[in-house]
Amino acid sequence: MKTMLNTISELYGAVRLDVLQPAAGERLFPQSGLFTAWSERARFREDLALKARDTPHLIGDIGLTMADVRAELAKPFWRR
Repeated sequence: MKTMLNTISELYGAVRLDVLQPAAGERLFPQSGLFTAWSERARFREDLALKARDTPHLIGDIGLTMADVRAELAKPFWRR
């Protein structure tokens, strides 16, 4: 039960942070902005996972290491 409460607390904190302090370049509109930002993050991480799987030799060309990629992919969609 405690794990679920932590997860809900983390989600609530992330939502609150996104609404109060949007990241640079993220425009948050009351109805859809938060969900749009989350969708973009999820899509970016999916694309990154495909690139890491299909062309791992090119990951260094974009300035990342495989450890960076794994850390980014481990984040839930609501985390920056």
